[in-house]
Amino acid sequence: MRGRVMTMRSRWLLLLALFMIHSPFFINRAGAQQRMHVHMTDRGAQWDFPVVVDSIRDMTLSDDMAEILFNVTSGAAVPFERAKIDSLTIGDEPAVETKDPYEVFQLYITTNDGSDVTSRDYYTPCHLSLGARGAFTSFSADAQIRGRGNSSFLWYDKKPYRLKLLEKHKMLGLAKAKSWVLLANYRDVTDLMNTYVFAVGRWLGLPYTNHTRYVELFLNGDYRGLYQLTEQVQQGKNRVAVSDDRGILISLDVDDGPAESPYAADNFTSKVYRMPVCVKYPDDERFTNHTCDSVRTELAQLEQAIKDRDYGQVEQLLDIPSFIKYLQIQEFVYNVELSAPRSVYMHKDGDGKWVMGPLWDFDGGYDFDWGNMYTGHTFFTDYHETVMGSNPLKRNGQYNAVPQFFTDLFGCPAFVEAYKAQWAAVKDSIVSAGWDECLKHVSNLNRGATEREDRRWTIVGKNFNTEVRKMHQWLLSRRDFMTTLIENIPMPDATPIGDDKVCGTVDVDVAMDWDLGYSQTAQVHVDKAEVLRLMGLTEGQLSEAAVEIVPLCTDGSEGINGTNGVFGGWFDADGNPGPYANGHVYIEVFQDLWNWNCGLYQYQCWDDAHDVTMQIRYPHAGTLLKVNVDVHFTINYSWDW
Repeated sequence: MRGRVMTMRSRWLLLLALFMIHSPFFINRAGAQQRMHVHMTDRGAQWDFPVVVDSIRDMTLSDDMAEILFNVTSGAAVPFERAKIDSLTIGDEPAVETKDPYEVFQLYITTNDGSDVTSRDYYTPCHLSLGARGAFTSFSADAQIRGRGNSSFLWYDKKPYRLKLLEKHKMLGLAKAKSWVLLANYRDVTDLMNTYVFAVGRWLGLPYTNHTRYVELFLNGDYRGLYQLTEQVQQGKNRVAVSDDRGILISLDVDDGPAESPYAADNFTSKVYRMPVCVKYPDDERFTNHTCDSVRTELAQLEQAIKDRDYGQVEQLLDIPSFIKYLQIQEFVYNVELSAPRSVYMHKDGDGKWVMGPLWDFDGGYDFDWGNMYTGHTFFTDYHETVMGSNPLKRNGQYNAVPQFFTDLFGCPAFVEAYKAQWAAVKDSIVSAGWDECLKHVSNLNRGATEREDRRWTIVGKNFNTEVRKMHQWLLSRRDFMTTLIENIPMPDATPIGDDKVCGTVDVDVAMDWDLGYSQTAQVHVDKAEVLRLMGLTEGQLSEAAVEIVPLCTDGSEGINGTNGVFGGWFDADGNPGPYANGHVYIEVFQDLWNWNCGLYQYQCWDDAHDVTMQIRYPHAGTLLKVNVDVHFTINYSWDW
């Protein structure tokens, strides 16, 4: 229990008794800055935490004398266990900073009321003491802390946090800001997955890429292990430096989009590709010319240009080099979050182009075993799997629901050429560029931090150095695999499409059993010969690699493929394609273009019938030939209503 503040006489009498009887520590009054440093021993290591007090007069003891309390500027009392303290010093910072970003730093956070941090929605007042170990200036200040993250906060006992300083300040050599992030990296035994991508992103020149500082964290005196301190992704002079009045920063993220956050005022579903979008900046319409609707309109211009494969227009609206680098990093580390999408950031400044980034959230990549996602820590099993596939235009990888916003440009020869050229330019160095940076961290992490982390958060069967070696070998193998993969991406037909022609309609009747849900034995069988007849083609004139199948809305416009199929669609009660969450029935097309899987969402679909439309498209002699496939589903139930 935290004690009350004592009288001056009581404080000095007890401190005098403390020096003489209770502990071997001493006070050193060297220097003019008069910043207190607490030197302590815990978990076999030495710690040095600065505290924002001016002198010994701001110290007191708890009622049971078990804690020394430092009365900081906010009026809160920051406690340290007296038995663990070796000494207290009041002194200056080092005259010369080593500027070593690879050191493992020391962070002590105390909430003002002593409570744990359990909320992601509300900040708790706190005090932080950051020991810079001579590399940078140590820092202590009043602040606020809350939880952050989605799955990382909900699933795991080791929690990630967000810090907010009361005033902007540098942290460990990083540029001034108020908001900072402590990544727990609990899933990632190496603690290097984000670090590697950040290093590669900076090497590639992607703007506003984050930095890494490793810290060992104590929270309310409890050792919480190894954390990655990095910048909060946000608009700002020292962050994503788009202008205050005309800058835009968005995140494509299903968790922050309308489906998962329906009551938020800062999100929307994009007009063309129906992606979940959260507007991170502007975040206050009183100070901006933008609104959610205007951001949606600006993004739609880019979406439509990509959809139309109007490469000249895309070049005017999108920084294509950043788009290519971003996609290649995502695919290289097999970051499946691209398919959701989650944590995909884009920014734009005034009339400038859309630019991809900053890069964020990569502990679900590296072939993570999602089958044990709540408890598992298994990565690096297979380096052959892909997000977008060997033919990204067809999305034939392991995650076929990747938004076509990321893949439709593979239908443009100029884009494919640029994509291949970019990989050829970096493939020989992309592993070492990030890994050399990681190894500098590993050297310091192995000086006790990983052992303490393992004792605090034991992961049975996993060892830090073993996983680091696995990660390096996986990256090397992945690089070679990616080189072959990219070299063999098909070059699309450069023949311009001048006209569209709807050639006719094929009707298909399919009976599904409600009881079978996603496991129907029925399929949608499309008569290939009839499709060819309507298009006026012979079988020899059709190349299936160029066939595209899209879901249609009831007004005839193209909808989104929300399924895991190369082609397909989830259809709502009215027969319009959309997200799974609104779906009643679905069609999925994999390798067989003429026999389609189908199914229904039990407990949402209680209908007797559904009529939906897919459209088969094929470019031929400058014309995009189209045949509609009207599918009439009847749904049988094993009971009477």
